[in-house]
Amino acid sequence: MKRVLFLLLFVGLAYTVSSQSRQAVFKKGRIIDSIQINDSISETYKLYLPKKFDGKGTWPIIFVFDMNGKNSQALNMFKTAAEEQGYLLASSNDISDTISISKNVLITSRMFREVASLFPINNNRIYTAGFSSGAKFATVVPSFIKEVNGVISCGSFVPSVELLDEKRPFYFIGIVGNEDFNFPLMLQGRELLNKMKFPNDLLVFDGGEKWSYDLIDKALKNLTLAAMAKGNVQRDNKFILDNYRENFQEYLGLKSSGKSLLAYDRLNEIISVYRPHLEIDSLREEIKILKKANSYRAQKRNLNNVLLRESFIIDDYNYNLDEDVSTLNYNNLGWWNYQMDELKKYDKKSDPFERQMGKRLLGYLNALIEDNIDIELEYPVVNDETLSFLWMLKTITEPKAYSYYLKIISDSSKYEDFGTALFYLEELLKNGYKDKPRLYSLEHTALLRIMPEFNAIVNKYLKESRYDTIIEE
Repeated sequence: MKRVLFLLLFVGLAYTVSSQSRQAVFKKGRIIDSIQINDSISETYKLYLPKKFDGKGTWPIIFVFDMNGKNSQALNMFKTAAEEQGYLLASSNDISDTISISKNVLITSRMFREVASLFPINNNRIYTAGFSSGAKFATVVPSFIKEVNGVISCGSFVPSVELLDEKRPFYFIGIVGNEDFNFPLMLQGRELLNKMKFPNDLLVFDGGEKWSYDLIDKALKNLTLAAMAKGNVQRDNKFILDNYRENFQEYLGLKSSGKSLLAYDRLNEIISVYRPHLEIDSLREEIKILKKANSYRAQKRNLNNVLLRESFIIDDYNYNLDEDVSTLNYNNLGWWNYQMDELKKYDKKSDPFERQMGKRLLGYLNALIEDNIDIELEYPVVNDETLSFLWMLKTITEPKAYSYYLKIISDSSKYEDFGTALFYLEELLKNGYKDKPRLYSLEHTALLRIMPEFNAIVNKYLKESRYDTIIEE
């Protein structure tokens, strides 16, 4: 009897597919790793089937992309909302930002075809999604795979507007925090998509890149509501009204807390999403009143001024970094230290828009330096001195990113520049680094590690060095 009950339970939690190419059992309610495309192609993908999935009818699917080998985390961000709303999820294990877009598109296309051959997918409800670089690729895919109906882009706009086809628009849902350095670009992108008559919504939240379940959940609900408007899924009046009330209450909360700009954006989103479903004349009047309010006009003017200043500062960063990297201008490291002091001042500003700008500028600067590091590493012959200079900049802009200190210590020791190695060793330990075994196993530091000066610094900050710290006079 127990065995019968177990089998019944297993059947409820699994889905069996049978085809000419394969027969397989897929467990529901969990992320399944490394499903091979087929016997002749070694590429694999991850899959998530909601527990309610039964193979009857057709189902929506979101292909979630990550370019840095972290697609499990990306899928987990979507899993709860997908479970509640009945979406399938899939994610390639083989796409990467180290290979060309064309190769990534081919890998994605093969995954699309395989998933569509195994599961009853609703061809009008195929979507892509991703975070940061994965989001960039997610917005590229519809230009090559025409079956894609919508994109959820977390923190990135379309990387190349030329790829957009106004005759084949897809629904673009952007999600971005007002402390994310991509925020200004996402605002510009919204205006551009509006001019191109591309259906789109931009979900703006307070903060940086701390994506929440609520935002993903809202994005999936918007996709479902858009599908209902097109007749691609049966209309559900309760679903429409429940979500409308929830969104409108959120708008009222933003408005009452004095966040007029966020309230305006949220009300615009409500109008866009619910226009096909409900009478919205009262909302149109509400947005006219909000737009005339002194608080909205003041915040809008303040944001525009901040964004203009931000663009000038970014231009300075770009110019100075190009100059410093091309000339290896070590004398200008002090200027970068000064810039960091200036950015810290924004944290103490009373104006929230200036505080947000400070966070965005810091994020932009770190991303800019990291991009330059990636570019340098792609050259057939890497310039070690240029790379070391960029690592030094990262210790200034991100003092707690310990890996860059370790790289400098190792690289300097390789060229017997022990003065530089000792300086960055002390800076590393000043900033709270505690991993003594790692310090004593760094590549190229065999000579450095037995120096009295090295061990004296370790002893000063970590209380006990591996070797005696006798310094001869």
